[in-house]
Amino acid sequence: MTRIAVTGGAGRLGRSLVAGLAGAGHELVSLDRAVSDAGELQGLEQIAVDLTDTDAATRAIADTRAEALIHLAAIAVPFSAPEDVILRTNATMALNVLSAGVAAGIPKIVTASSPTVLGYGSPTGWLPDRLPLDEETTPRPWNAYALSKHLAEQTIAMLARQTGDATRFAAFRPCYVIAPEEWQGALTQQGHTVAERLADPALSAPALFNYVDARDVATFIDTLLEALPDIPNAGVFFVGADDALARWPLAELLPQFVPGTEDLAAGLTGTAPAFSNAKARRVLGWRPAHTWRGELGEPAGGFSPTPDPARKDVLA
Repeated sequence: MTRIAVTGGAGRLGRSLVAGLAGAGHELVSLDRAVSDAGELQGLEQIAVDLTDTDAATRAIADTRAEALIHLAAIAVPFSAPEDVILRTNATMALNVLSAGVAAGIPKIVTASSPTVLGYGSPTGWLPDRLPLDEETTPRPWNAYALSKHLAEQTIAMLARQTGDATRFAAFRPCYVIAPEEWQGALTQQGHTVAERLADPALSAPALFNYVDARDVATFIDTLLEALPDIPNAGVFFVGADDALARWPLAELLPQFVPGTEDLAAGLTGTAPAFSNAKARRVLGWRPAHTWRGELGEPAGGFSPTPDPARKDVLA
């Protein structure tokens, strides 16, 4: 059993992560702006703290007496606040929390990043060197949210240079997180149901059809914490499902939404996703357990004819 502090523990991913890690036998402390009465947090220790306040964050994290620290707290949606607010808030919290973890002597520190650091969706156009995307793909953030997540990755790299192997760090880039209740029809983070995102490819196209079940993020973190002492320090991992959140192969879908990807996407046949989780499999031995077909009770194979975005009747 490990005593784990989770910032942003009352958030969408945080609640599932806390519940999953507690279920795996760990002792959890949730730090957020306010104490939550969410069911996943019932009976767990909670600390209300403003993590943008350096002194408050330092005291609160020291008070957790944690053996591991997971930093999730952030303004979590691009353009949901003014760009300067997003950058200032997220970058400040990352520096405060991660530095406080080092000061408190916490030996294992993990920060959440985002696939958006790669820069897809840029209004001036974007093409990667290759598909699927992985940890070697060059980050090219184009908005404050993506930049703040790239800064979080750079913050752990900076701190690792200061501490050496005395503290073990990692960053993870969770794909579009789907919480357990969202498979049953609750709205996802963007205000659509999973069924709506599957029916209309235009809804999932901005995220390049990526997704991950929140419970799989919890098993990833559990696996990562166990492996941290034995893997390269300050590494970065994509955490995503084994398939794409799409009813049609991405070899056919991506060129409709990302001009110029015809050749790049040619290998993304069948259910193959645009984001590779191969590093997590290879380095950690982790595999996701959930797929959208499994959660929705649909056959593992089979596709409908690829939809034409102009044909709304096909997407209905």
